[in-house]
Amino acid sequence: MRAYLEQRRTRPDPIAPPPPTVREVTRWLTRHPNQLGEDDRPRLKAVLEQCPELRATAEHVRAFGEMLTKLQGQHLLGWIAAVQADDLPGLASFAIGLESDLNAVTAGLTMRWNSGPVEGRVNHIKMIKRQMFGRAGLSLLRKRVLLTATQR
Repeated sequence: MRAYLEQRRTRPDPIAPPPPTVREVTRWLTRHPNQLGEDDRPRLKAVLEQCPELRATAEHVRAFGEMLTKLQGQHLLGWIAAVQADDLPGLASFAIGLESDLNAVTAGLTMRWNSGPVEGRVNHIKMIKRQMFGRAGLSLLRKRVLLTATQR
């Protein structure tokens, strides 16, 4: 009986690979194209071929990344206009947020000076404060901040 059933049984089709997660696609879009792995490039290309909106989003994200890394803030207004013309909801709301303080954003994308180190230090102090929640006041925070500053 087993031999008879084995002859009649059909083989199932191979299982297709699972679709990429949102996190994977986001990572592919926000990375520099040269830093994508050999396995990721064809998968990203396949995803972008399936969805024209995602392809447009990828082009805008890459253009903004280039503006950011090459300090080309003078192109910001053109980028905002292109995003609004494509009517991509996620990027359009981001562009509206950029327009709300356009002078500061343009200066941040143009000048090589920034407040990154200061913001990083403030973020570090806030993290220490969250770790100490409910334990002590300003004196312990001062000790922890000064101790971590001298250990660096």
